[in-house]
Amino acid sequence: MNARTYRIGQIVPSSNTTMETEIPAMLRAREALRPEAHFTFHSSRMRMHKVTREELEAMNKEGLRCAAELADARVDVMSTACLVAIMAMGPGYHRQVEHELTEIARANHSLAPVMTSAGALVDGLKALGAKRVSLMAPYMRPLTDLVVQYIEHEGIEVIDSLSFDIPDNLEVGRRDPMQLIEDVRRLDTDGADVVVASACVQMPSLPALQRIEDMLGIPTVSTAVCTARRMLDHLGLEPVVPGAGALLASR
Repeated sequence: MNARTYRIGQIVPSSNTTMETEIPAMLRAREALRPEAHFTFHSSRMRMHKVTREELEAMNKEGLRCAAELADARVDVMSTACLVAIMAMGPGYHRQVEHELTEIARANHSLAPVMTSAGALVDGLKALGAKRVSLMAPYMRPLTDLVVQYIEHEGIEVIDSLSFDIPDNLEVGRRDPMQLIEDVRRLDTDGADVVVASACVQMPSLPALQRIEDMLGIPTVSTAVCTARRMLDHLGLEPVVPGAGALLASR
């Protein structure tokens, strides 16, 4: 059987170095298990250095240009790769963004499904039946609080959240993912249905995610994992990736 190649498109903050690492890592691992599908990876970037509300608002305006650029590449699925830029704008905002980006894609002759990493996290938690979650994020506390409020507006209680207070997005991307194994010991997970190891697409977590899930005995996800799951769902492909936690476990 000849493998089909799918083009993965991401709208990425200019200082993000993680989504172009973790999404390909997961989908390459899937190729080894399910060789019927191969993937190529394509990005368009929008400027952002500091994770502040002002920079996030300015960056969001560039997303429409990025969607047009990815439409030109005829990607098979298109996703934003910034969670807090959307969640900081108010409850349910990912639906508005997805609508606006879809209009741009269609105007540029692309029929690709358009999604957001923010919406993917919400969808991933709901796919696992989560009613109560605990999460870790690199943001300054006021932004983490906005993420918590956003998730709770979607009907999911956040029991506890750790905020690492790192304003520089490049520094977030340099954080050792294995540090999360120690960080999670400070997180209250009693009664949590799911742990979000990284409620941020820039804070690396993939190498630690399965370790945390096994240690806690609680399904564990990240925004990147949820994004990969939603991409696979949109492409009609079995959402299975080894070592990426319960959401992408083989059924």
